[in-house]
Amino acid sequence: MKRAIISIVGLLFILGVAGAGGVLFIFHEFGRGLPDYHQLADYEPPVMTRVYAGDGRLLAEYAVERRVFVPIRAMPKRVINAFLSAEDKNFYAHPGIDVFGVVRAAVTNFRNMGSDRRPVGASTITQQVAKNFLLTNEVSWERKVKEAILAFRIERAFSKQRILELYLNEIYLGSGSYGVAAAALNYFNKSLDQLSIAEAAYLAATPKAPNNYHPTRHPAAARARRDWVISRMLEDGAITEDEAMHARSEPLIVRPRADTELVTAEFFAEEVRRDLAKRYGEDGLYKGGLAVRTTLDSRLQDLADTMLREGLEAYDRRHGWRGPLARLPAGADWRTALAGLPPVAGLGRWERAVVLGVDEAGADLGLADGSSGHIPLAEMKWARPWKEGQHIGPSVRRPADVLAVGDVVAAEAVLANSEGKAYPAATYALRQIPDVEGGLVALDPHTGRVLAMSGGYAYAESQYNRATQALRQPGSAFKPFVYLAALDAGYTPSTLILDAPFVIDQGPGLPKWRPANYSQEFYGPSTMRLGIEKSRNLMTVRLAQTIGMDKVKEYAERFGVVDNLQPQIAMALGAGETTLLRMTSAYAMIVNGGKRVIPTLIDRIQDRNGQTVYRHDGRECPGCRATFWTQQPMPEVPDNRPSVTSEATAYQMVSMLQGVVERGTGRIVREVGRPLAGKTGTTNDSNDAWFMGFSPDLAVGVYIGFDQPKSLGDREQGSSAAAPIFRDFMAEALKGQPAVPFRIPPGIRLVRVEASSGQLAQPGDRNVILEAFKPDSQPASRSDVVDGVGASDGGPATGTGGLY
Repeated sequence: MKRAIISIVGLLFILGVAGAGGVLFIFHEFGRGLPDYHQLADYEPPVMTRVYAGDGRLLAEYAVERRVFVPIRAMPKRVINAFLSAEDKNFYAHPGIDVFGVVRAAVTNFRNMGSDRRPVGASTITQQVAKNFLLTNEVSWERKVKEAILAFRIERAFSKQRILELYLNEIYLGSGSYGVAAAALNYFNKSLDQLSIAEAAYLAATPKAPNNYHPTRHPAAARARRDWVISRMLEDGAITEDEAMHARSEPLIVRPRADTELVTAEFFAEEVRRDLAKRYGEDGLYKGGLAVRTTLDSRLQDLADTMLREGLEAYDRRHGWRGPLARLPAGADWRTALAGLPPVAGLGRWERAVVLGVDEAGADLGLADGSSGHIPLAEMKWARPWKEGQHIGPSVRRPADVLAVGDVVAAEAVLANSEGKAYPAATYALRQIPDVEGGLVALDPHTGRVLAMSGGYAYAESQYNRATQALRQPGSAFKPFVYLAALDAGYTPSTLILDAPFVIDQGPGLPKWRPANYSQEFYGPSTMRLGIEKSRNLMTVRLAQTIGMDKVKEYAERFGVVDNLQPQIAMALGAGETTLLRMTSAYAMIVNGGKRVIPTLIDRIQDRNGQTVYRHDGRECPGCRATFWTQQPMPEVPDNRPSVTSEATAYQMVSMLQGVVERGTGRIVREVGRPLAGKTGTTNDSNDAWFMGFSPDLAVGVYIGFDQPKSLGDREQGSSAAAPIFRDFMAEALKGQPAVPFRIPPGIRLVRVEASSGQLAQPGDRNVILEAFKPDSQPASRSDVVDGVGASDGGPATGTGGLY
């Protein structure tokens, strides 16, 4: 008996030694060549970059994996407890592998053999970290061995808190969510500290199979799995019985992010994305976890999008009906055929409909949802047939002149006619997606912060940004920079310039260049102010010829209109190509007193750790960082903006451009009833239409034109196509704000002059205005007339230039 016991003990000892040796062999064999787990010490998971509007609302997110990194110290206890109960209740006790858990899983799986039950796993959180970060998802015993070895090593190298932090920020939880913070936002539209016990339990229920427990596609399975986690939390003492009962009774509801928290500004956001990619590369943009605060004003952006769309639609309707979107074959089931058509980009708030019948009163419609509608004749009267050259055909007398059965059209629900008389229910108006395009930019003239940017009719239709990418001739919108150069050279708004025929010999083999006014008339000696207000080409050319095109070139480049203007006389009429953003910032430098500003869409960029890595306003202001007010004086922020012209010259130009709105080509803007100034611009053949302008604290530019340049129409100008958009935008942007006059700098004298002659006003003069003069520059009794003859030659007059 004694010998038998000794034999058994000896056998067990031998088996133990052999087992230990086997384990050591396995660890040695499979432990070689494993990934370096020390890299986890410096691991920074790919985190999405989030872009915010100026008011803090979310504008855009850029990510390869939608992850928001949250340090473990900032994780709520209930979220941590939920995951520990669901995934690894012995996490703080085991050395990387839960031996008791492995045994329990083995016994459970043995009992369930032959049944339909899914095998139970026993991977610890540390093992999952090893698999997710260092290994593949291969299903094999070799990978499990490597996973166990790495788990032991990771436990020895890192604290439990670091391991848990890596796990909770890396794990995939479905719906494109990496990490618990992103999942909380995507499923419940909440931050982690706002989650209820039931919501935290659901997140902890998803790691095993996110798709199988999706709350919308598999609600019963999702709720059952959530309730199982709640039971585990109760069993582990993480919650009380009452909390568990309340959590189980809570419905599992997915809450998408509220629309009020999101800002739509596609053209603006894409411009920011390109800027970030240029600064930090694609990896920095999509994986760097940047927090970007932009300059966007949400209210102004909504106005910019709305006013530009409405302005383009108004222009498009003036130029007729180009036909239906499509035509369904006769005899086809219209519901099926309509549903089978490809989507139409740019429809926006409109609906796609098919014409089912036409009579003398209007057209009957079938809509995509199967309902019906009606377009009365009055709502298609605008649809005169389009003709080449933006001309229109005869007036619409009956619906059949416009529509036929089977036509697929865009329609908009309307409640009343133009006179305010109510329509019956399901009444629609005929609509058409414009083929003309445009852009609108609004910026703070004192800082260059871009407050709104709309680069086209519909981003879904075309991502080409007409505010920043379209190089176009500004036409007469360029003229203020010619006049600014003259004002700095000693001329005044009352200086007389000859308005008469002007011819330049362009050289051998080239025709003579004969610029003309839009009216094709000549007005003789006229004041510089009148030349701007009425947009006189001949006066501008003579003035540029007098001061020299090198001076005009200098001012165009100084104000950032172009980088390298060719010193040719046609450039004085706006023949040099530029962008809407550059023109708007140039006008901003006029109204801000002649200070250079650099347009920017970004205020501040912070890295994933909250450190500021970029700030647009680079001025030092220590006093601005005080947390509390303790009777300290108001900090003084230095103004280090370089001057591009004097304050006095800038104000003289502001005053002249205010005259454009009050008496000149921009009179339509006067309807706003606020102090506004600006300039129209139209190029040869009316290919491009502009209106550039400002209030004392807001600079706005509008451009209208075709992507493939062609005429907007014989009668279209900056005053008809672009100025109404500027007017409508400013009317809404300034609504509710006090009327602020333009600021007059020291040294400027306002003198009463007779407007047409520029001479000091005399008793009995009726056409009297207040003119802005620098000291000792008010007009004498007799003034010389600038005629441009004998002045420096500006070179060949190549280019088309602006007209009016």
